[in-house]
Amino acid sequence: MAVRANPALLDGPVVACGGLERTGPGILRLSWVRVTYRHYALRRVPGATALPSLFVNIVQPTTDGRVLAVRMSPSTAAPGRWQLPGGSVEPPQGGEVLDEPALAGQAARERSEELGIGAGAEHLKLWVVTRGENGSVGLTYLAPALSEAALRAEFAAAAEADRRQGRAPELEKMALVRSPGELAALVGPHADYLRPIVRRYFGCL
Repeated sequence: MAVRANPALLDGPVVACGGLERTGPGILRLSWVRVTYRHYALRRVPGATALPSLFVNIVQPTTDGRVLAVRMSPSTAAPGRWQLPGGSVEPPQGGEVLDEPALAGQAARERSEELGIGAGAEHLKLWVVTRGENGSVGLTYLAPALSEAALRAEFAAAAEADRRQGRAPELEKMALVRSPGELAALVGPHADYLRPIVRRYFGCL
């Protein structure tokens, strides 16, 4: 029904979190299962249960000390939501292992697709793991700082590339915030992890 209402939705293969446990000092073990995106529609069905989602996202700072937040476009499953760049984890292909380097690679791919920044996974550092609504597990990577001009140019170029290929851009707007308090000016729903991560980045714990 959701796809019929919004043909832009993609019911592709994704990864759900099958388990989360601390196995030692500084060691967190995630187990995963392969599902399709429609699995998460169960969250809207009264009495139904769905496995928690597993996703990656990126804290993208600017050289003048701000952090990027992005707003999802109307064609997405979360229209108008403010969040960090990133997306659902996809299952590995061809017998590859879904380990932390592979997850960093997926974060780098999301950064490239959404922001147009082609730097590889070696430039990203796993920074924090979050547990959010519906039990979702997010792996947040910290990226090197970029100038505002470079970031805006790459963002615009990525959106234009999508339009040239006949696709609606996944992100419709970007904002740069200097503190958690500035998030209040971003009108619309916010991802549950957005404020806690911004607070942590600016040392406001």
